[in-house]
Amino acid sequence: MRTHQFLGQLDHDRIVRALKDAEASTSGQIRVFIQRGRLEGDALPIAQKKFQQLGMEKTRERNGVLIFVVPRARKFAVIGDDGVHEKCGDEFWRRLVDRMRVHFQHEDFTDALAEAIEETGKLLARHFPKTRGSRNELSDDILEG
Repeated sequence: MRTHQFLGQLDHDRIVRALKDAEASTSGQIRVFIQRGRLEGDALPIAQKKFQQLGMEKTRERNGVLIFVVPRARKFAVIGDDGVHEKCGDEFWRRLVDRMRVHFQHEDFTDALAEAIEETGKLLARHFPKTRGSRNELSDDILEG
């Protein structure tokens, strides 16, 4: 699927609202990045590189999460920083990706992203609750590149 078709099917407002809601009770940071163009091989190493390029490892508590989607290649990855991964382990990521995959297979792109954001927000709120000093360190916009 071409990226512009994918983006045209997304309910951007719902996804941004999901990001804001998910981050309302946590110091954690969630971002969605839509990669344009083709991708050969596994999306995970490219997502890890993008995580670094976006400066997501610079959050105070190392609690950033990136949802990385390459529509044209029909691939995606979810990356959690060290602080998050220490708390949730591999099983959380496997379940999250499996649920996203089902939505993507049915072309329910907004549901895939919104549900992943919501579940990630719950995890972050449990382990990184919002405190008086918490602030939104990263933009809640859907990023494209």
